Amino acid sequence: MRSMGKYDDIINLPHHVSSVHPQMSIWDRSAQFSPFAALTGHEAAIEETARLTEQWHEPDEDKREELDEKLRQIMLTYKKIDTGKNIEVYSDINNCGIGLNILYFKPDKLKEGGSYEHVTGKLRKMDDINHKLEITDDAGKRIVIDTAMIYNIESTD
Repeated sequence: MRSMGKYDDIINLPHHVSSVHPQMSIWDRSAQFSPFAALTGHEAAIEETARLTEQWHEPDEDKREELDEKLRQIMLTYKKIDTGKNIEVYSDINNCGIGLNILYFKPDKLKEGGSYEHVTGKLRKMDDINHKLEITDDAGKRIVIDTAMIYNIESTD
C-alpha cells in the first residue's frame, strides 16, 4: 500500500481557470520574471570607476628646455610662412605645411588623470599667447593641444 503524500489529494484535480479575471498573456507572464533595474546607472558607474587613467609626468628640466626650443623653432617657421599677414592669436593658416608628430597628455574630463595621446598631422594654428597648437591630423580631424601638456614633439618635414 502506498502512503499518502502531502499533495496527493489535489494532484489530479483539473487546472483552475478564473471566471472573473482574464487569463494573463505569455508576454505579461514572462515579464514578471525579468530582472528589475532598481539601480539605474549603477552598471555605468562601475564601468567608469573601472576605466583606467594615467597620471601626468612632468618632463624634467632638460626635457622641458628641449621642448621649448623645438616650439620656438616651430613658431619661427610658422611666422615665416605667415609673412605679410598680421600675426594674431590663432591667425589661421590652412595647410601651412609644417608636419608634426606630437605625444601629449590629454586630461580626462570625468576623473583625475588622463591619457597620453599621439597625433601626426599638419600645424593649422599656433597661439603663443595662450600656449595652444591646433593640428589637423591625417584623417582631417582638428585637435587643439595645450603646449604645457606636450611630452614630445618632432617635425615630420
